[in-house]
Amino acid sequence: MEPSIFLDFNLPNAATWFYFSVILTVTLFFQFTGVLSVRNLDLLSLFLLAPGFLLLQEANALAAAGDDARAGRGRALAYGWLLAGSGYWFVRAVVDLALVRRPVLRPNLTAPGLGFLGVALFVCLTAVAVRRGGEAVVPGPVGTRPIPIEQVKNGMEVVARQTQTAPPGDARFWVERSLAMGCHLAVVLGLLLIGWRHFGDPTAGMAAGTLYLLLPYTAFHIGQFHLAWPAAFVTWAVYCYRRPVLAGWLLGIAAGTAFVPLLLLPLWVSFYAGRGAGRFAGAFTAALGVSVGVMAAALWWDGWLTSGLTLAAATDWLPWRQPAAEGLWAGVHGAYRLPVFLVYLAFALGLAVWPSPKTLSHLIALSAAVLLGVQFWHPDRGGVYVLWYLPLVLLIVFRPTLAGLQPPLVVPGDGRMWRWAGAAWRQVRPARGTDGAKELAV
Repeated sequence: MEPSIFLDFNLPNAATWFYFSVILTVTLFFQFTGVLSVRNLDLLSLFLLAPGFLLLQEANALAAAGDDARAGRGRALAYGWLLAGSGYWFVRAVVDLALVRRPVLRPNLTAPGLGFLGVALFVCLTAVAVRRGGEAVVPGPVGTRPIPIEQVKNGMEVVARQTQTAPPGDARFWVERSLAMGCHLAVVLGLLLIGWRHFGDPTAGMAAGTLYLLLPYTAFHIGQFHLAWPAAFVTWAVYCYRRPVLAGWLLGIAAGTAFVPLLLLPLWVSFYAGRGAGRFAGAFTAALGVSVGVMAAALWWDGWLTSGLTLAAATDWLPWRQPAAEGLWAGVHGAYRLPVFLVYLAFALGLAVWPSPKTLSHLIALSAAVLLGVQFWHPDRGGVYVLWYLPLVLLIVFRPTLAGLQPPLVVPGDGRMWRWAGAAWRQVRPARGTDGAKELAV
């Protein structure tokens, strides 16, 4: 049966979506009464990386046409542009530490209207994601998927095959797109709740979530669930920052499946210094061990550990090796990439002691800086992983003044489990002043 004309829905091409999102973003969020403001500059700077993706799309088209020379020059220019834009936002994230006073940013649309637009955008993007060939830029995977994430997808694919009589290709497609849209939804809900609970402004959270769906980077990679997977866990870890154990579990699972959040560990441990750092580190380590153990067992069962595939994928992350993957570092000797990695490593480790103490605004900005810094030495298409840090950048743009927002002080016995155990112990221990021989009635 022929598909209905009403279901023939596609996003516009990449350039059209870029221009459309710029116009709509300015219409919704630009402060026309104060043109020269940091807020307005941030809104326009969100689109700095979009030309790099358009150049990359053009280079891929040239390569498909057989013009390899022009395609090579186009890719070099595209990745250079992407890294330049990443550099700007890296500096902006660090400078955000000095921007203490931040006025509230009110959108030019009422909160109900903004919410309706966000829901409509999500529905439209979902319709594109579940339609084969509907992506705006690249239908295939972007970069090399981490093996644990690939294993999660394979496991869900097996379940999907067992619960329905669809061909393997259809099961793979629906699992990938369902995971992708689930991750995007988790990011949007996390931004909304952060604005509501921590910023004290539900409209700011709604604006951040709507802009996440409106920006071209989300549309360009709407079906790439491995890009949104770590972002979803990091966003919810920020929301749960007042609960070190829960935040540790979220980041630990993310680190065990996507590797990149592991680089946030020094920053987050120092954020909880004197306020639950031990609990956070313990939960992080436990979650990391559980996720890595489960994935290792699954890989061993499938025979991946003995095939050498795991080792081959891991060597791409070694900064002293010459990468073979596509990107600005392709074909460049590892001796040139190693100093960049060492500078980045010094920065990431230095966040364990500076600044001190850290507030929620510091945590958001520096977490974005850590994920942005990975782009400069990542061997496989460094610069394209915008979705890793995009939610954190949006929180930087929309956050109000957050001075003094730190994790609550940890009082011995203040956890729910410890309160229950303490109450039970008080019921059965001998009363003060007795010799302990007489049992107390429980």
